[in-house]
Amino acid sequence: MSGHSKWANIKHKKGKADAARGKIFTKIGREIAIVVREGGGDPAVNGKLRDVVAKARANNMPNDNIMRSIKKAAGEAGSVTYEQITYEGYAPGGLAVIVDTVTDNRNRTASEIRHVFDKNGGSLGTTGCVSYLFDSVGLIVLEAKPGMDEDEVMMAALEAGASDVQAQEDCYEVYTQVQDFSAVREALEAQGFTFLSAELTKIPQATNAITDPEVLEKIGKLLEMLDDMEDVQDVYHNGDLPEDEEEDD
Repeated sequence: MSGHSKWANIKHKKGKADAARGKIFTKIGREIAIVVREGGGDPAVNGKLRDVVAKARANNMPNDNIMRSIKKAAGEAGSVTYEQITYEGYAPGGLAVIVDTVTDNRNRTASEIRHVFDKNGGSLGTTGCVSYLFDSVGLIVLEAKPGMDEDEVMMAALEAGASDVQAQEDCYEVYTQVQDFSAVREALEAQGFTFLSAELTKIPQATNAITDPEVLEKIGKLLEMLDDMEDVQDVYHNGDLPEDEEEDD
């Protein structure tokens, strides 16, 4: 599972940055719109909606906002059509990049993403060009509270169906198979664990170490511009970048 801790740290920082810019709730609202359209607005019967609601709560989205987003999605099901589209490409240095989007205009989104790659020395590729370098998993990050017994936490997660558990300084990273994510999340939620995050994600099978300062600067600008795009939900890459370690300190 090497590289998973670093990847989780990258994801956590991205989440915090989004929240600081006031965008995370909008992005979760779009996710809610997608799953409500697919399975209805009742979390009791829509497992994907339950997962997104858990993600929303882990990001401190108020219950009122969550319910308003669900009602809005149910009411606008016929007027606003969002679709999920994934783009793949390369950043400078041969870095593999996956961009998950939710958009109501695929032509606009494709054009904007291609522009970001081209402007920063990258290239947008074809579907499947880098996705084989990543594994799709469920990742649940539990808050490590004083007095918690590490063995008990790990046993609880594994008994719930997790495939791996990694203890960090201030959290526990619980990894699941995609198909087991909902069941594991709900089991841990029922046991009273506090989630720092809970979502399906992609992790690189191996990381690409980049040390050249000019290449790092271009990669940083490319990733930042993608994160700032309204249609972009998540950005994944396989980079082992020095600034990631510095920012974690």
